Amino acid sequence: LNRNMPIKVYGQQGRPVLFIPCQDGKHVDFENFHMIDIFAPWIEEGKCIVFSIDTIDEETWSDRGNDPYYRIRHHEEWINFITRELVPFIREYVNEKNNWTGYPGIMTFGCSMGATHALNLYLRFPDLFDRCMALSGIYNASYFMGDYMDDEVYKNSPTDYMSNMAKDHPFIERYNNNKAVVCVGQGDWEEPWSTRYLDEMFHQLGINIWVDYWGYDVNHDWPWWYKQAEYFLPYLLGE
Repeated sequence: LNRNMPIKVYGQQGRPVLFIPCQDGKHVDFENFHMIDIFAPWIEEGKCIVFSIDTIDEETWSDRGNDPYYRIRHHEEWINFITRELVPFIREYVNEKNNWTGYPGIMTFGCSMGATHALNLYLRFPDLFDRCMALSGIYNASYFMGDYMDDEVYKNSPTDYMSNMAKDHPFIERYNNNKAVVCVGQGDWEEPWSTRYLDEMFHQLGINIWVDYWGYDVNHDWPWWYKQAEYFLPYLLGE
């Protein structure tokens, strides 16, 4: 990316968790929006180490006035930063701190646009990420890229690539050996349609991902994400 990418790290022991902030978010958001309060018992008990990073959404998904050809390729550079630079850093860090032996052992987590990124990483790279908690994401690239489609957009649009996945694809066994939660509310500002579409694809392919729909009073906002994270963490971080 030709820039410094700051990372905040919370914890000393346990499973590494990659927190991806909401749209246009920064590495301080895990703390500033108080999600750390929900994770605190798990961090303090040595069950997880959280790595919080910057997005570059304002230059890619959010930059609707610019050419989508360049926007999506810049986004893919961010994906490469995560998979080729950040993942090795995380592995080295957790191995040095507590001799972590779980492989791949990294959980992705995000809310809203952070959930979009978290699930995309989990589905694209099941050899790197074996847990995922995606809350209130939108998983179709056309929501951000409009009618533009090419190979780079396609591989960052879960509703598109999952709909074309063969039933004997080797990733399916990997997914079923891993754990993921995809959750969405049905209240104000929520967009459950892409979650429902993926849910159908998962069932057709025999993929065991916990897809959960919360009520019509559940809005697209932090108070509900706190409740959801607290509810799902025992499943994802428990043995």
